[in-house]
Amino acid sequence: MVIEYIRYRVPQERLDGFEAAYERAAGALRAAPQCVDYELSRCLDDPACYLLRITWTSVDEHLKGFRGGPVFGQFFAAIKPYVEDIQEMRHYAQTTVAGPGGATLPSLYEWAGGTDAFMMLCDAFYRLVRSDHLLAPMFAHVDPDHARHVAVWLAEVFGGPATYTMEHGGYPHMLGQHLGRAISETQRRRWVNLMMDAADEVGLPDHPEFRAAFTSYIEWGTRLAVANSQPNADPIRQAPVPRWGWGVAPPYRGMTRNSGAGDLAHP
Repeated sequence: MVIEYIRYRVPQERLDGFEAAYERAAGALRAAPQCVDYELSRCLDDPACYLLRITWTSVDEHLKGFRGGPVFGQFFAAIKPYVEDIQEMRHYAQTTVAGPGGATLPSLYEWAGGTDAFMMLCDAFYRLVRSDHLLAPMFAHVDPDHARHVAVWLAEVFGGPATYTMEHGGYPHMLGQHLGRAISETQRRRWVNLMMDAADEVGLPDHPEFRAAFTSYIEWGTRLAVANSQPNADPIRQAPVPRWGWGVAPPYRGMTRNSGAGDLAHP
C-alpha cells in the first residue's frame, strides 16, 4: 500500500464550499477498489490549510487504475475548483518507525497475558479434547506440538508477535489443516464450548469486553473452518493471519486487566 498526501491552502472566499466538495468526491473514493481509506483534516493553527490522506493499494493502481477508471470523473468534477490551491501532492511509503502511544488501548494479546496465557489455554483445551468422545478422534494423530502451534496462532491473531506467519507457514498452512476434513456444525460447537471451558479453567480475563472480543473471533474462525473444510470448498488460499481487536466494546477508560468484571471505571 502507498499513502498519498495532498496539502491545500484554500483562500478565504472559497473556504465555505471546500469540505462540501470533498463530501461529494468521497463517494468516488468509496466506490474505487484501488482506495483503501481516506481522511481530510483541517489545521487548527491555520484554518485555511487542509491535509488529505488517501491510502491506495499501489501507485500504479492510483495513477492508472483510479485515474483511468469510471469514477475518477465524478471525483475530479467535485474538487476541480480547488486544484489550484494544492501546495503538495505526493506518494509516501510507511517506514518501520511506527507504534502505539501511551493513550492506546492494550491489545487483546496483552490483556490476555501474552503468549504464556495462550500456551496455558491451549494446553488445557487439548487436554479436554482428548477426553471428549466427539472431538478426540479428530485430533488423535496430530503433531505433539499441535497445541503450541495453535497457541502461537491465537497469540498472533490477538495482536501478538507474527511468529506463526514467520515460523509456521502463516494462513496458508492453517488453512491446509482444515481442507477436506468435513467438519460438522456439531463438532464446531463442541470445539467452541471446550475452548470457553479452557478459558475459564486457566483464568483468562473474564471481563465482558475481553470475552466478547475473544468469543467473536472463536465464532468467526470456527465457522470459517467449517466452510473451508467441506468437500467442495474453494477458499482463498493466500491471505494474512487475521488480526482481531476490541471491536465495538473496548474496556472503559481506566479499566485494567486486573479489574474485576464488575469494576467498570466509567469515563
